[in-house]
Amino acid sequence: MTIFARDITDDLASLVKQVDEQVGKNKSKDMKAFFVLLTEDADAAAPKLEKLAKDQGITNVPLTVFDGESGPPSYKIAKDADVTVLLWKEQSVKANHAFKKGELNKKGIEAIIADGPKILE
Repeated sequence: MTIFARDITDDLASLVKQVDEQVGKNKSKDMKAFFVLLTEDADAAAPKLEKLAKDQGITNVPLTVFDGESGPPSYKIAKDADVTVLLWKEQSVKANHAFKKGELNKKGIEAIIADGPKILE
């Protein structure tokens, strides 16, 4: 599972925490995830990631930075998506969730977490 975001909000922090817990519970099934903050200022982003990890107790999901808000070209992240979550297995996307700024909410987080088993099958 890969989470791309252009900003760290309370809802995003909740999502990362829940994914971290899901990964922890499924380590024996080789579930993995990582978070990528898309930014034009990687140096300024590092303390934000440290705060996210500390505040949410993130231990199973690596928190990384990509220098450039458009993200890695091969992933084709939608320009208007503030948060994009790709659930993949063996280089095949099993689910894709994208949220415009302010759209990620409890219902969206629940849908992402509910799709988690798709990458364990």
